[in-house]
Amino acid sequence: MVSVIDVINLTNPVFRAYVFWSTVLVLKMLAMSILTGRQRFRTKTFANQEDLKSSSEKPKFDDPDVERVRRAHRNDMENIPAFITVAFFYILTSPAEGLAINLFRIAGIGRIVHTVAYAIFQTQPARGIGWMLCYAITIYMGFQVLCAFF
Repeated sequence: MVSVIDVINLTNPVFRAYVFWSTVLVLKMLAMSILTGRQRFRTKTFANQEDLKSSSEKPKFDDPDVERVRRAHRNDMENIPAFITVAFFYILTSPAEGLAINLFRIAGIGRIVHTVAYAIFQTQPARGIGWMLCYAITIYMGFQVLCAFF
């Protein structure tokens, strides 16, 4: 087994891919907050009474478009941190470079597809496939980590 310093190094292509795709996913997750806010203002649907204090309009607290974006964001918050954590441990197993890079890439693209299909276009089976790609990859990497460190 190689040392941790050899693995967590910017000259390691696997670590670089991990950093890149983890950052893409974190930025995507943060963008969901902006998309939620956009939907709230578009539909005048707010979470708190005081958010419409300067307006004479009655606030709505439940809108299907806002709730859809919120559910997509929640799904990100349930899945992306797990992926990032397991993927970090996975790179410590010194996986095959091509395999690891492609797993990170496919998982990242899968999460993006999931978000676009869920929050914007509202399509199946694209949403399910996008979710399953990242989920299955996270499970696979988790088993690889368990096998390597047990």
